[in-house]
Amino acid sequence: MNKPSAQDRLVRHLAVAIVLKLMVLTGLWAAFVQDEQVSVDADRAAAHLGGPAPVVTRGEPS
Repeated sequence: MNKPSAQDRLVRHLAVAIVLKLMVLTGLWAAFVQDEQVSVDADRAAAHLGGPAPVVTRGEPS
């Protein structure tokens, strides 16, 4: 059998590192972010972005 080349080992090592990092990131997301809810209304978003709040009128076409 042929011995794996340095490039093959490097590719395998990088693939394993990427898979492990994705697993860790997925675990962190599931543990800390998945169930979080952020409520944002138009006034708070406009204040944060520095613009005026949108005026919404009912019954008038846009």
